[in-house]
Amino acid sequence: MDLEVENGGIEADRVRVWGKSLPVPSVQEMVRNDSESVPERYIQENDNRPLNSALCSELSEIPVIDFSLLVNGNEDELNKLDFACIEWGFFQEVLRDMKAAVAEFFSLSLDEKKKYSMPENDLQGYGQAYVVSKEQKLDWGDLIFLMTSPLEARNMKYWPNSVPGFKEAVDEYSREVERVSEEIMANMSFFMGMDKNGLKRLHVVMKQSMRMNYYPPCSRPDLVLGVSSHSDGGSITILLQDDDITGLQIKHKGGWLPVKPIPNALVVNIGDAVEAWSNGIYKSIEHRAVTNSNKARMSVATFVQADEGIEIGPVESMMQDRPRMYKNVKYLDYIKHVLGRKMDGKAHTNFLKLESE
Repeated sequence: MDLEVENGGIEADRVRVWGKSLPVPSVQEMVRNDSESVPERYIQENDNRPLNSALCSELSEIPVIDFSLLVNGNEDELNKLDFACIEWGFFQEVLRDMKAAVAEFFSLSLDEKKKYSMPENDLQGYGQAYVVSKEQKLDWGDLIFLMTSPLEARNMKYWPNSVPGFKEAVDEYSREVERVSEEIMANMSFFMGMDKNGLKRLHVVMKQSMRMNYYPPCSRPDLVLGVSSHSDGGSITILLQDDDITGLQIKHKGGWLPVKPIPNALVVNIGDAVEAWSNGIYKSIEHRAVTNSNKARMSVATFVQADEGIEIGPVESMMQDRPRMYKNVKYLDYIKHVLGRKMDGKAHTNFLKLESE
């Protein structure tokens, strides 16, 4: 590989213009030193606390898509995918994992993890994201965020070389997730009245990044959130969860619906860019992560994003039987808007919408 790419070159540094996050203490280390206390800054406002938020009254199951059948054009699976995108914004499918590499990183000492710390003027590295003020409530978790594709966007100084096999595990997982995301978007393109490469063309360059999360146990899980409620600013997000710990919740019909893990499966959700391209037919879904008092939980969120130089807005085929609901905006402007504020449900998506919507 070219030396500039391996070490993080010009393209790798461009991600810094997207946004930044203030440094905060490691929650994992805080719990290690004192497992009973919950500092005030992590205690959510009353309405945002897990036990004070209404759970979804329905017992509906989130659609499960069999990827092997989807690739072969099975009509039932295609219909399930279309329903999942319209009704839920979330679905699950089987794929391989990279959990061991993530677990190994978070088992390192704090001093070792700090070698890959996220500086104030960058989004990549170890720390916590969306911290834009010293007064805001903090999430109960740590993370490491990496740009993974294209290769020239990587900044290898944030990739933990002290974890044997980490790079290889991420490389392999990145390739598999790319294959899945391309197949999903090819089918979604048909639903949106385009040929199979429609969404891929809209991206110009399909970029990929990963957020690897560690949520320590909390003595008062009723007071904190692992990740505050939000929707994702990209096209689609592919989430790898722990097999036996339910932490993800999605907003559905006014309540919060826990997403029970399926072993060796992925959860895929629609992002804000697809909501804009589809003129609001496919909604990005508000979601959050909760904690528990017994066991740490890990997850890996892989974000598929368009090139920051494009504009996003409704495609013609999604305005045939529906008035235009979203405006055209520069994608870089939108990403800066999302990353420059704390997570706050779907409030940031108003930036995409026409004033009359």
